[in-house]
Amino acid sequence: MPKLKTHKGIAKRIKKTSQGKLKRRKAFHSHLLTKKSGNKKRDLRKSALIDKAYESKYKQLIPYE
Repeated sequence: MPKLKTHKGIAKRIKKTSQGKLKRRKAFHSHLLTKKSGNKKRDLRKSALIDKAYESKYKQLIPYE
């Protein structure tokens, strides 16, 4: 079997946790921040987990992470 190629776009955005789940960064935290409340901005700083529907597809794209 040949080696599988890692999808570099996904690899830059997603990391695997120690339990094998996929971690991502939240959107809407790059610009237009003046209209968002402090609570909202603080929540956007935290990471989130990938939805279960996409998890198996993304795990194929980053096989060696």
